[in-house]
Amino acid sequence: MLEEKNDNLLNADGNTADSVESTPTVTPNEVVTAVSESVEEITETDENQTIIEAIADSNAEESEDESLKERHDIPMQDYDALSMESLVEELNTLVSNEKVSSIKDHVEEIKKAFLAKYNHLIEEKKEEFLAENQDPNEEFQYHFPLKSKFDNIYSVYRNHKNEHFKSLQANLKTNLENRLAIVEELKELINPQANIKDILKHFNDLRERWKNAGPIPKDKYNHVWNNYHFHVENFYDYLHLDREARDIDFKHNLEQKQKIVARVEELVKEEDINKAFRELQDLHRIWKEEIGPVSREHREEIWNRFSELTKQMHDKRELLFEKLRGAEVENLAKKNEIIAQIEVLATEKVNAHTQWLAQIEKVEALRAAFFAAGKVPADVNEATWSAFKTAVRNFNSFKNSFYKDIKKDQNDNLSKKQALVAKAKELQESTDFATSTPIMKQIQEEWKKIGHVPRKYSDSIWKEFKDACNHYFDKLKEQKNEENSEEVAAFENKKAYLETLRAFQLTGDHKTDLDGIKLHIQNWKGYGRVPFARRHIEGKFNKILDALFEKLSLSKKDSDMMRFANRIDQLSESNDSRKLESEKIFLIRKIEEVQNEIFQLENNIQFFTNTKNAKKENSIVLEVRKNIAIHKESLEVWKEKLKQLRNLKQE
Repeated sequence: MLEEKNDNLLNADGNTADSVESTPTVTPNEVVTAVSESVEEITETDENQTIIEAIADSNAEESEDESLKERHDIPMQDYDALSMESLVEELNTLVSNEKVSSIKDHVEEIKKAFLAKYNHLIEEKKEEFLAENQDPNEEFQYHFPLKSKFDNIYSVYRNHKNEHFKSLQANLKTNLENRLAIVEELKELINPQANIKDILKHFNDLRERWKNAGPIPKDKYNHVWNNYHFHVENFYDYLHLDREARDIDFKHNLEQKQKIVARVEELVKEEDINKAFRELQDLHRIWKEEIGPVSREHREEIWNRFSELTKQMHDKRELLFEKLRGAEVENLAKKNEIIAQIEVLATEKVNAHTQWLAQIEKVEALRAAFFAAGKVPADVNEATWSAFKTAVRNFNSFKNSFYKDIKKDQNDNLSKKQALVAKAKELQESTDFATSTPIMKQIQEEWKKIGHVPRKYSDSIWKEFKDACNHYFDKLKEQKNEENSEEVAAFENKKAYLETLRAFQLTGDHKTDLDGIKLHIQNWKGYGRVPFARRHIEGKFNKILDALFEKLSLSKKDSDMMRFANRIDQLSESNDSRKLESEKIFLIRKIEEVQNEIFQLENNIQFFTNTKNAKKENSIVLEVRKNIAIHKESLEVWKEKLKQLRNLKQE
């Protein structure tokens, strides 16, 4: 099979000037002239031609780097809709598994989408930094590990690409020189003095050499192929000397092109339009580069059929693109609505941190929806992205102005907490636990009431405060553990002493027995305080005392005062000022109650003595007077107790 390779298909197979007929009367020089005129003839440019040229341009680009043919096998995703994490993952997958020449467009789209999102993130972080830091000497810095990972993967891709194209460029020059040399040899084939069989053999050798010569620069592609095609056509015209060989080749070429047309008819019905168009592009390359010309009578007809089918495929592809563009318009509407919602949030006044957290959450959700919405028409992409960034920036500025207003409060809170830290550190080594403990507890309560401090100080100042408090209370705990051992020993002694007290017998002599009881009380006090959980032993002691007082026939006042004195001693030993104060309040209230009761009884007496039947009610009056005397005696006891308590607090 003889081969034709020409970039301009119409010039090769369609609207060319008449090819030289296969008559023995035509000379080689006449053939050259005719073909030259046909090549220079201007053809009418129509829609089909535009489509053909677009395919030819794509094939010319692939001729320089044949690995580009594989790029269509890798789907182009909507990278704008992916998160930065997904973009980095996709980039890593492509660079690790695909040929560098096949992923050029994919990588650049990924890079564009990633950097847009990254730059937007950095702008926001910088605005937050400037809002929180008024120091002009403090430089903004933000480390984003994902950006470092992206840069590393992209660097690997760039190195692979540079190595690939360096190797490619070295070969392109050599291949170009070889192809130009083949063209020069074609010129020398037309020699009437040579044997036709030898010439055909040489021509086929040149064809094989041309086929295997490799890629050449795309800017030289059309010129070199047209030059080659011109001399191939010239040689075909020369073959009128061997009409049979030429006709056989014409027939073979026609059969091959008919098969291509039949295949394209099938591709027009293919559901996967992109896949079908890719095969159509390959068929155009085969039509042009691998199959030679056909006879004049079939040339225009078969080319027109091929061209028309190409247009049908192109129209189907355009319908698909139109559908995709419709989806992009819908995405644009979604993104514009999202931008409008963010703009509204950028004007809504909120006056609390919790409310701002809710606003921020809303914006983050809208941001995610914006990125997930997909592509928009290319002519409005930059404007849409700019509007989105502006809306988010305005929201952040609005938010930052709020936090800037409360920054002063946070600094004031910082000063207050620093003062508390200083106090806590002053007391952390104190061993005067009775004095220092209430102060430390008060400091802790004050800390809780103070609001937030600037975020960059919150962790450090809390650690300082916590460490000082923990240091003090750890020492307090150690001290209490030492005291507890003494309290346990006191409990054991008091437990044993209860048996001694139970065995105590009254002699019958009032003074002797009273002195004996007082001695027991004194001994009991001498053992000291018992653990809080075991203070029930004090109740057992008081119960035995009550029985002894009852046998001793002490007055109610005397026995009551002795019991109270014992209770006061116990409260004093506990060193609990709160309990002492509570006891004082209790006594004052009891005194008030008794005084009110006496006042009421005295009023009742006045009522009975003023009645007409006062003589008949003397018994009632006497009973009331008796109650008054009892309450007055009780009042004296309560007053005496209060006096003893006050004397104790003064001590």
